[in-house]
Amino acid sequence: MSDKKQKLDQDLIRQLAELLDETKLTEIELERDDFRVRVARQITIEAPVHAAPRAEAAAPAQPAAAAAAADPSGHPGAVPSPMVGTAYRAPEPGARNFVEVGDTVAAGDTLMIIEAMKTMNHIPAPQAGRVTAVLVEDGQPVEYGEPLVILE
Repeated sequence: MSDKKQKLDQDLIRQLAELLDETKLTEIELERDDFRVRVARQITIEAPVHAAPRAEAAAPAQPAAAAAAADPSGHPGAVPSPMVGTAYRAPEPGARNFVEVGDTVAAGDTLMIIEAMKTMNHIPAPQAGRVTAVLVEDGQPVEYGEPLVILE
C-alpha cells in the first residue's frame, strides 16, 4: 500500500471517529466499490454506586498515580491511540512484547502496533521515559484517542 493511500485511509478513519463524537453515534460504516470501513465505539453504562458518607478531613490526598489509574487519559504521560484498530504488544505471536511496565524507552521506540484496515502501524514513544502502565491487552480493539501506555 502506498504511503499516500495509507495517509488517506488514516485521515478517513480520523474523520469518521470525529463524526462519531460530534453526532453521538455509536457506529459508522462506509462502503465504496471494494473498499469498506466501519468505525464503532464501545458504550459502557455504569450503575450508580451508593457509598456511605465519609469525613473529607480524614481522607488522605489522592496520589498522582491513583488519579492516573482512575482516569489515564488525563495523565500527562498518556500515549493516545492515533487511530481505531487492534492493538498488538509484540511484533508477532509468541514474540517478546515491545515494552513492559518498568522499561525505559527513547523517543521514537515502538511501544506497540495497531492494525487498522490490514495495515500494521507502529506506535512510537513521543518522548523518552519509563513505562509506568500498559493500558491495553494484546489483541484488544482500541478507539481513537484511547490511552495505550503511560510514560513518566
